[in-house]
Amino acid sequence: MTKRRKRFGELFKELRTATGLTLREFSAKQRLDAGNLSKLERGLLKPPQSREKLEEYAKALRLKNGSDAWFEFFDTAAADAGLIPDEVMSNAEVVDKLPLLFRSLRGKRIPEEKIKELIRVIRGK
Repeated sequence: MTKRRKRFGELFKELRTATGLTLREFSAKQRLDAGNLSKLERGLLKPPQSREKLEEYAKALRLKNGSDAWFEFFDTAAADAGLIPDEVMSNAEVVDKLPLLFRSLRGKRIPEEKIKELIRVIRGK
């Protein structure tokens, strides 16, 4: 059985709960709208796509810039919006290999040398 990916709202709520604050306390402390955060956590509101807003939320949730949790937060926001993260799209070599990755993810047969090339690009070598 495949594990279901955590949605942005679920992740946000998990991280907010880890701060030890209720939704209302967190909202008041961060000067955010509790109603909108409630909708966000329940998946009724799409995750923001503005880098500034995501950074504001990440900092409020005490995520360390550049940490695995930081990237999971931003990547989950992008995935829920059906987007590829900006950091990925800014690397021309990686972007060139995305069609190969997509075919591979669909289970299409990819020549061995192309798979090795994709792995090299993903690893940044």
